Amino acid sequence: MTETAPALPQLRTIEMTRDGRLLRITLNRPDALNAINLDLHDDLADAMWFAQCDSGSDVIVLTGAGRAFSAGGDLDHIENSARNPHLFDHETRVAKRIVTTLLDIDKPVICRLNGHAVGLGATLALLCDIIFAAEGAKIGDPHVGIGLVAGDGGAVIWAQRIGLARAKEYLLTGELLSAQKAAEIGLVNHCVPLDELDEKVDAFCEKLLNGAMVAIRATKILTNLELKRLATALMDAGIAYESVSVRSADHMEGIQALKEKRKPKFIGR
Repeated sequence: MTETAPALPQLRTIEMTRDGRLLRITLNRPDALNAINLDLHDDLADAMWFAQCDSGSDVIVLTGAGRAFSAGGDLDHIENSARNPHLFDHETRVAKRIVTTLLDIDKPVICRLNGHAVGLGATLALLCDIIFAAEGAKIGDPHVGIGLVAGDGGAVIWAQRIGLARAKEYLLTGELLSAQKAAEIGLVNHCVPLDELDEKVDAFCEKLLNGAMVAIRATKILTNLELKRLATALMDAGIAYESVSVRSADHMEGIQALKEKRKPKFIGR
Protein backbone atom coordinates (compact mmCIF):
# COMPACT_ATOMS: atom_id res chain seq x y z
CA MET A 1 0.00 0.00 0.00
CA THR A 2 1.42 3.37 -1.04
CA GLU A 3 1.82 5.87 1.78
CA THR A 4 -0.11 9.09 1.29
CA ALA A 5 2.15 12.12 1.28
CA PRO A 6 1.36 14.65 4.01
CA ALA A 7 -0.35 17.89 3.04
CA LEU A 8 2.00 20.77 2.35
CA PRO A 9 1.94 23.52 4.98
CA GLN A 10 0.47 26.90 4.11
CA LEU A 11 3.09 29.45 5.11
CA ARG A 12 2.92 33.24 4.91
CA THR A 13 6.14 33.89 3.01
CA ILE A 14 7.22 30.54 1.60
CA GLU A 15 5.58 28.52 -1.15
CA MET A 16 5.98 24.74 -1.13
CA THR A 17 5.05 22.52 -4.07
CA ARG A 18 5.69 18.92 -5.12
CA ASP A 19 6.65 17.53 -8.49
CA GLY A 20 6.53 13.78 -7.96
CA ARG A 21 9.14 13.04 -5.27
CA LEU A 22 10.69 16.50 -5.67
CA LEU A 23 9.80 19.15 -3.07
CA ARG A 24 10.27 22.77 -4.11
CA ILE A 25 10.65 25.42 -1.39
CA THR A 26 10.41 28.99 -2.68
CA LEU A 27 11.11 32.08 -0.61
CA ASN A 28 8.15 34.21 -1.59
CA ARG A 29 8.62 37.92 -0.88
CA PRO A 30 9.56 38.87 -4.45
CA ASP A 31 8.65 42.56 -4.11
CA ALA A 32 11.19 42.78 -1.27
CA LEU A 33 13.79 40.63 -3.08
CA ASN A 34 12.95 37.91 -0.54
CA ALA A 35 14.57 39.94 2.22
CA ILE A 36 14.14 38.15 5.52
CA ASN A 37 11.69 39.74 7.95
CA LEU A 38 10.22 38.14 11.08
CA ASP A 39 7.57 36.20 9.14
CA LEU A 40 10.04 34.75 6.65
CA HIS A 41 12.55 33.95 9.39
CA ASP A 42 9.94 31.98 11.34
CA ASP A 43 8.54 30.38 8.18
CA LEU A 44 12.02 29.16 7.22
CA ALA A 45 12.29 27.19 10.44
CA ASP A 46 8.87 25.62 9.87
CA ALA A 47 9.61 24.85 6.21
CA MET A 48 12.92 23.16 7.03
CA TRP A 49 11.27 21.08 9.75
CA PHE A 50 8.53 19.95 7.36
CA ALA A 51 11.06 19.12 4.64
CA GLN A 52 13.08 17.02 7.06
CA CYS A 53 10.06 14.92 8.04
CA ASP A 54 8.21 14.90 4.70
CA SER A 55 7.59 11.32 3.58
CA GLY A 56 6.41 12.54 0.17
CA SER A 57 9.80 13.72 -1.13
CA ASP A 58 13.32 12.44 -1.78
CA VAL A 59 14.99 15.58 -3.18
CA ILE A 60 14.48 19.23 -2.25
CA VAL A 61 15.05 22.40 -4.30
CA LEU A 62 15.43 25.68 -2.42
CA THR A 63 15.01 28.89 -4.44
CA GLY A 64 13.59 32.40 -4.41
CA ALA A 65 10.67 33.97 -6.24
CA GLY A 66 11.38 36.81 -8.63
CA ARG A 67 14.80 38.37 -9.26
CA ALA A 68 16.63 37.41 -6.06
CA PHE A 69 17.30 34.34 -3.98
CA SER A 70 17.34 36.46 -0.83
CA ALA A 71 18.69 39.98 -0.36
CA GLY A 72 19.46 39.27 3.30
CA GLY A 73 17.77 40.93 6.25
CA ASP A 74 14.83 43.25 5.66
CA LEU A 75 16.08 46.73 6.64
CA ASP A 76 12.95 47.76 8.56
CA HIS A 77 13.06 44.49 10.45
CA ILE A 78 16.78 44.89 11.21
CA GLU A 79 16.19 48.41 12.54
CA ASN A 80 13.28 47.28 14.71
CA SER A 81 15.44 44.55 16.24
CA ALA A 82 18.26 47.02 16.87
CA ARG A 83 15.90 49.42 18.66
CA ASN A 84 14.28 46.55 20.57
CA PRO A 85 17.15 44.09 21.03
CA HIS A 86 15.11 41.79 23.26
CA LEU A 87 13.17 40.89 20.09
CA PHE A 88 16.41 39.67 18.50
CA ASP A 89 16.74 37.01 21.19
CA HIS A 90 13.79 35.19 19.63
CA GLU A 91 15.52 35.31 16.26
CA THR A 92 18.71 33.80 17.63
CA ARG A 93 16.80 30.73 18.74
CA VAL A 94 15.06 30.48 15.37
CA ALA A 95 18.34 30.97 13.47
CA LYS A 96 19.90 28.05 15.31
CA ARG A 97 16.84 25.93 14.52
CA ILE A 98 17.04 26.83 10.81
CA VAL A 99 20.71 25.86 10.55
CA THR A 100 20.53 22.66 12.57
CA THR A 101 17.37 21.45 10.85
CA LEU A 102 18.77 22.15 7.39
CA LEU A 103 21.86 20.12 8.29
CA ASP A 104 19.70 17.33 9.69
CA ILE A 105 17.74 16.84 6.45
CA ASP A 106 19.03 13.58 4.99
CA LYS A 107 17.61 14.22 1.51
CA PRO A 108 19.74 16.06 -1.05
CA VAL A 109 18.96 19.79 -0.95
CA ILE A 110 19.71 21.61 -4.20
CA CYS A 111 19.96 25.39 -4.27
CA ARG A 112 18.57 27.10 -7.35
CA LEU A 113 20.36 30.42 -6.87
CA ASN A 114 18.29 32.55 -9.22
CA GLY A 115 19.67 35.90 -8.03
CA HIS A 116 21.56 37.65 -5.25
CA ALA A 117 22.07 35.76 -1.97
CA VAL A 118 23.18 38.04 0.86
CA GLY A 119 23.72 37.55 4.59
CA LEU A 120 21.44 34.84 5.93
CA GLY A 121 20.34 34.31 2.33
CA ALA A 122 23.93 33.33 1.49
CA THR A 123 24.09 31.05 4.52
CA LEU A 124 20.91 29.26 3.44
CA ALA A 125 22.33 28.73 -0.03
CA LEU A 126 25.72 27.53 1.19
CA LEU A 127 24.20 25.04 3.61
CA CYS A 128 22.53 23.31 0.67
CA ASP A 129 24.34 20.30 -0.79
CA ILE A 130 24.71 21.47 -4.40
CA ILE A 131 24.38 25.03 -5.68
CA PHE A 132 23.51 26.05 -9.23
CA ALA A 133 23.95 29.83 -9.51
CA ALA A 134 22.69 32.04 -12.31
CA GLU A 135 25.16 34.30 -14.10
CA GLY A 136 24.70 37.81 -12.78
CA ALA A 137 23.89 36.67 -9.26
CA LYS A 138 26.08 37.80 -6.36
CA ILE A 139 26.67 36.06 -3.06
CA GLY A 140 28.21 37.33 0.16
CA ASP A 141 27.83 37.81 3.89
CA PRO A 142 28.13 41.54 4.69
CA HIS A 143 27.12 41.33 8.36
CA VAL A 144 30.19 43.35 9.31
CA GLY A 145 29.11 46.10 6.92
CA ILE A 146 26.29 46.99 9.31
CA GLY A 147 28.26 46.31 12.48
CA LEU A 148 27.02 42.77 13.07
CA VAL A 149 28.81 39.52 13.80
CA ALA A 150 28.28 36.82 11.15
CA GLY A 151 26.90 34.54 13.84
CA ASP A 152 23.88 32.93 12.17
CA GLY A 153 25.80 30.25 10.27
CA GLY A 154 28.28 32.06 8.05
CA ALA A 155 31.22 31.23 10.33
CA VAL A 156 30.21 27.57 10.13
CA ILE A 157 29.88 27.04 6.39
CA TRP A 158 32.16 29.47 4.50
CA ALA A 159 35.42 27.89 5.64
CA GLN A 160 34.10 24.42 4.87
CA ARG A 161 33.47 25.42 1.27
CA ILE A 162 36.51 27.54 0.43
CA GLY A 163 39.01 27.13 3.27
CA LEU A 164 39.73 29.28 6.31
CA ALA A 165 41.96 31.90 4.66
CA ARG A 166 39.47 32.78 1.93
CA ALA A 167 36.51 32.56 4.31
CA LYS A 168 38.13 35.10 6.62
CA GLU A 169 38.80 37.44 3.71
CA TYR A 170 35.16 37.50 2.65
CA LEU A 171 33.56 37.39 6.12
CA LEU A 172 35.81 40.12 7.54
CA THR A 173 35.20 42.46 4.61
CA GLY A 174 31.63 41.51 3.70
CA GLU A 175 32.60 41.54 0.01
CA LEU A 176 30.06 40.16 -2.45
CA LEU A 177 31.29 37.69 -5.08
CA SER A 178 29.93 37.22 -8.56
CA ALA A 179 28.47 33.79 -9.29
CA GLN A 180 31.31 33.19 -11.73
CA LYS A 181 33.96 34.00 -9.11
CA ALA A 182 32.11 31.91 -6.53
CA ALA A 183 32.16 28.93 -8.89
CA GLU A 184 35.86 29.43 -9.67
CA ILE A 185 36.83 29.20 -6.00
CA GLY A 186 34.41 26.41 -5.14
CA LEU A 187 31.95 28.43 -3.07
CA VAL A 188 29.16 27.27 -5.39
CA ASN A 189 29.14 24.23 -7.65
CA HIS A 190 28.03 25.68 -10.96
CA CYS A 191 27.51 29.07 -12.60
CA VAL A 192 25.12 28.85 -15.56
CA PRO A 193 23.22 31.29 -17.80
CA LEU A 194 19.92 32.28 -16.19
CA ASP A 195 17.93 30.88 -19.10
CA GLU A 196 19.56 27.47 -18.54
CA LEU A 197 19.16 27.42 -14.76
CA ASP A 198 15.91 25.43 -14.62
CA GLU A 199 17.15 22.91 -17.16
CA LYS A 200 20.39 22.29 -15.24
CA VAL A 201 18.69 22.05 -11.85
CA ASP A 202 15.90 19.78 -13.08
CA ALA A 203 18.34 17.46 -14.85
CA PHE A 204 20.48 17.11 -11.73
CA CYS A 205 17.44 16.46 -9.54
CA GLU A 206 16.22 13.83 -11.99
CA LYS A 207 19.60 12.13 -11.82
CA LEU A 208 19.35 11.95 -8.05
CA LEU A 209 15.74 10.80 -8.08
CA ASN A 210 16.72 7.91 -10.36
CA GLY A 211 19.57 6.95 -8.06
CA ALA A 212 19.85 4.56 -5.12
CA MET A 213 18.13 6.79 -2.60
CA VAL A 214 19.00 4.81 0.52
CA ALA A 215 22.68 5.02 -0.39
CA ILE A 216 22.40 8.67 -1.42
CA ARG A 217 20.76 9.66 1.86
CA ALA A 218 23.24 7.73 3.98
CA THR A 219 26.15 9.29 2.08
CA LYS A 220 24.74 12.75 2.75
CA ILE A 221 24.36 11.94 6.44
CA LEU A 222 28.02 10.92 6.59
CA THR A 223 29.28 13.99 4.77
CA ASN A 224 27.21 16.26 7.02
CA LEU A 225 28.48 14.79 10.30
CA GLU A 226 31.46 17.15 10.45
CA LEU A 227 29.29 20.13 9.51
CA LYS A 228 26.86 19.25 12.29
CA ARG A 229 29.73 18.94 14.78
CA LEU A 230 30.97 22.38 13.78
CA ALA A 231 27.50 23.87 13.97
CA THR A 232 27.04 22.43 17.45
CA ALA A 233 30.37 23.90 18.52
CA LEU A 234 29.93 27.34 16.94
CA MET A 235 26.26 28.31 16.75
CA ASP A 236 25.65 29.12 20.42
CA ALA A 237 28.75 31.32 20.55
CA GLY A 238 27.93 32.84 17.18
CA ILE A 239 24.42 33.92 18.08
CA ALA A 240 25.63 35.18 21.46
CA TYR A 241 28.26 37.40 19.80
CA GLU A 242 25.72 38.56 17.23
CA SER A 243 23.26 39.39 20.03
CA VAL A 244 25.92 41.59 21.63
CA SER A 245 26.66 43.33 18.32
CA VAL A 246 22.93 44.03 17.79
CA ARG A 247 23.16 46.27 20.85
CA SER A 248 26.21 48.20 19.60
CA ALA A 249 26.48 51.80 18.45
CA ASP A 250 28.25 50.62 15.29
CA HIS A 251 25.23 48.52 14.34
CA MET A 252 22.90 51.50 14.63
CA GLU A 253 25.34 53.54 12.55
CA GLY A 254 25.50 50.78 9.95
CA ILE A 255 21.71 50.78 9.65
CA GLN A 256 21.52 54.56 9.38
CA ALA A 257 24.26 54.64 6.74
CA LEU A 258 22.44 52.00 4.72
CA LYS A 259 19.21 53.99 4.89
CA GLU A 260 21.02 57.15 3.82
CA LYS A 261 23.02 55.32 1.15
CA ARG A 262 26.38 56.50 2.51
CA LYS A 263 29.54 54.97 3.92
CA PRO A 264 29.22 54.19 7.66
CA LYS A 265 31.41 55.93 10.22
CA PHE A 266 32.13 53.23 12.78
CA ILE A 267 33.55 54.11 16.19
CA GLY A 268 34.45 50.65 17.48
CA ARG A 269 31.73 50.23 20.08
